Amino acid sequence: MTLTQKNELINQITLMLDKLIDVDDKNPRTPVEQPVAKPMEMLTIKECAALVDGLSEHTVRQLVAQDKVAHVRAGAGRNGKILISKISLLKYLGIAS
Repeated sequence: MTLTQKNELINQITLMLDKLIDVDDKNPRTPVEQPVAKPMEMLTIKECAALVDGLSEHTVRQLVAQDKVAHVRAGAGRNGKILISKISLLKYLGIAS
């Protein structure tokens, strides 16, 4: 394929895309900014116990074992660190809505 053929193909694709998105040179569309989602805050078991007065590490481990709070295990097997969603924990305990 020659350079002229490639340029012609690019021009045809551009024209098709312009028709699809209905480009108007007088009133160009401005992209709508999407809201940026806050990253989910994850806490270790110790951080969870320190966050809520009266909550022990054992209780947090039991909530994880019973799948009552959203969590992930970072690492392989039993040695992996357990990370708990702060929002999930607070909602379960009735502290956050």
